[in-house]
Amino acid sequence: MPDRPSPLVATSGVVLDTRGRVLVLTAPGRTDPELPGGVVEGTETPEEGLARALRQGLGIARRAGRLLAVDSRPTGATGPPGRSLIVHVHLVGPLPLSEVAAIALPGGEGGEARWLPPEAACALLPAPVAPRLRAALAALHAGSFAHLVDGVPQPGSPAGLDPARRVALEHSGTLDPADHRAGRPKAVTAASVLFTGSDGRILLVQPAYGRSDRWNLPGGGIDSDLGEIPRAAARREVREELGLDLAPGRLLAVNWAHKAGRPARIRFLYDGGVLEDPVLARIRLDPTELLQWRTVTPADLPGLVKPALRRQITACLTARATGAGPLELHAGRP
Repeated sequence: MPDRPSPLVATSGVVLDTRGRVLVLTAPGRTDPELPGGVVEGTETPEEGLARALRQGLGIARRAGRLLAVDSRPTGATGPPGRSLIVHVHLVGPLPLSEVAAIALPGGEGGEARWLPPEAACALLPAPVAPRLRAALAALHAGSFAHLVDGVPQPGSPAGLDPARRVALEHSGTLDPADHRAGRPKAVTAASVLFTGSDGRILLVQPAYGRSDRWNLPGGGIDSDLGEIPRAAARREVREELGLDLAPGRLLAVNWAHKAGRPARIRFLYDGGVLEDPVLARIRLDPTELLQWRTVTPADLPGLVKPALRRQITACLTARATGAGPLELHAGRP
């Protein structure tokens, strides 16, 4: 109804390059830097509005990526006159160097596009854009989503809420069960299997995604949302990746790894036993997941796998040989 103005809907893009830098714009005639985006027009969705803004303003032919945050700004001093503002923040990219070089700067005198490290971008952007970007990046790294009001993460926001504030809210007893559950830290779980050949060489696989120069143990993510347990996930992954339906042996170790601002990663490592040559010959790779397999000696591991995984494999070989375990590992260290 004309006497009841609706909220103004805007869209904003966290545009990243392959170095993790953030694109920050300064439009002609304006002093405050901003993130790419703009007001959603007509019957557009926020995703369509962002794609249009990128195409028209910068010559970037990219769709909006996953939703990172929604920020609501009430009417008054912080919002547009007479209307509240709702901003959808989406990931765009990462853009390869060729697309970065092809970006057309905003037209007119004084327009500028800068690629900045995340903290430098947050330091440059005005409020509430800076906290909006900070919360969106937290959601990106956590694989989650941020719920903001005027740039401030709300109780129960799955991402962006300062850990000290979350703990204080939990101890205050003011969080309802839904907010408490949503705000609790999350972990990513996986299951892997250690196979060796009759000569003691370790079976490794080369992934068809991510960094293909890093080799892995057979295995993958646990579908815990479907009720899958780690042992069942290990068997399923071996069947899908290698075409071998083999029940895993005993649990050799559980590894915990963590980087600040990211979910903890928990890996269950099972003993797959010794695969004789006729069994190895039956391996049939899933080409969508793996490029090739090979067996290697422990001395070959440093040039093929990440240091943390190398430590996990070494610990599991020791546990297998001595009958110890299951081991409790942190980044591969007992």
